Amino acid sequence: MTLAIIHTRAGLGLEAPEVLVEVHLANGLPGMTLVGLPEAAVKESRERVRSALVNAGFDFPLRRITLNLAPADLPKEGGRFDLPIALGLLVASGQVPPEALAGVECAGELALDGRLRPVTGVLPLAMATRRAGRRLIVPLANADEAALAGDLEVLPADHLLEVVAHLLGQASISPHRAPVAVLTPEAGPDLAEVRGQHQARRALEVAAAGGHNLLFAGPPGTGKTMLASRLPGILPPLSEEEALEVAAIRSVSGLSHTEQWGVRPFRAPHHTASAVALVGGGSKPRPGEISLAHHGVLFLDELPEFSRHVLEVMREPMESGQIHIARASHERRYPAGFQLVAAMNPCPCGHLGDPRQACHCTAAQIQRYQARLSGPLLDRIDLQVEVPALAPEQLTSRQAGESSAVVRERVLAARARQASRGALNARLAGQALEEACALQAADRAWLAGVLERLKLSARAYHRVLRVALTLADLAGETRPGRDQLIEAIGYRQLDRLLKG
Repeated sequence: MTLAIIHTRAGLGLEAPEVLVEVHLANGLPGMTLVGLPEAAVKESRERVRSALVNAGFDFPLRRITLNLAPADLPKEGGRFDLPIALGLLVASGQVPPEALAGVECAGELALDGRLRPVTGVLPLAMATRRAGRRLIVPLANADEAALAGDLEVLPADHLLEVVAHLLGQASISPHRAPVAVLTPEAGPDLAEVRGQHQARRALEVAAAGGHNLLFAGPPGTGKTMLASRLPGILPPLSEEEALEVAAIRSVSGLSHTEQWGVRPFRAPHHTASAVALVGGGSKPRPGEISLAHHGVLFLDELPEFSRHVLEVMREPMESGQIHIARASHERRYPAGFQLVAAMNPCPCGHLGDPRQACHCTAAQIQRYQARLSGPLLDRIDLQVEVPALAPEQLTSRQAGESSAVVRERVLAARARQASRGALNARLAGQALEEACALQAADRAWLAGVLERLKLSARAYHRVLRVALTLADLAGETRPGRDQLIEAIGYRQLDRLLKG
């Protein structure tokens, strides 16, 4: 046997296309040639594999070796091809029978002594292997992650010798099962700890019920960050499918999947974050914060302090729920179904409209500060709520508000009503939105007049309808009425607030 073919997979974002590692031994001067569009780390696998085989006690074939990673036009990167290449050499040199690898895929980086080191992106690889109906050999450190794929036989190994012994039938590797994971809401900060701020609490509940984007504006120290951190606690728990999507994104990002399994992400990047850090990218496109917040919350504190360019790149993902990153030699598409919660001060000093302290900013300073938020970006934020300074008696009150558990029950009931529409209200559009709202003629005429006076855009009009529909769901109504429309219009407060 001078030709061997081993099945493995590349990592292209959340995709794991199949790669065939073809190994051919021929007569001639000893040497190893690696083809198939490998990047630097893959090219270096030749030396790692050679040392691993020798140090593990195997015979390294002293022949002319050609390694082809097919398909040839698919970029290959990382150390995941070490193990398939090593097994291909053993099969081609007759040290392992080819039938032993029938129905098997493998991935893993090799240490020079033959130990298996973990690789990133194992969960998407495992899910693709499961769909192909094969077994999967992975490093022991990747076993829990790979087993999350479900109905898949995962064979974990700590050393190349263990893999070969299993293939030769000398010592079997027991299939690995992931620990039983229970998807429960995160036991995080409780909404009962928030004093006062009844309108902001109401807006937070509406945002959770309909999946709406939310902006808190007000002076420093009024509880904007405190409120935002309570949103994950009133959101429904992740479904099994959603939890797998979140874990897959963390997997390709090189983050632990076990720490946050079943918990809705809450990402809070600093305002100095670059556009690449926020939406993803780089020479080898990686997920950004908006993808790491998929099915969760992206919290942007001090919103106007972010670069305007950084904020503008979020506009398309906020509409589409995904981000398409294109580079000269790489192209990736990552999900970005996040819920935006932002907080801002009304001016650079933060005290515009604050009765406790006078604002010392000039009109030009205030204008420059507010101009960092474009109209198209604000149009995409459904709920814009003022968070005023609390009175001393509110701060010292011992009366607690509703707990997160109580609010979550109402949120769950509202989302159950949305399930029949096939989408959250925040994602409802076109004819489906018009049919769900079905405003009466008088309410439609009244709303048209309000839109004209407030000079709201067509996008803002649809977002008002979506918020009104969520308010109707919370109230148990079949469609929004005048009361819901009035409250929804009231959540477009930012212009009034910023004008003082």
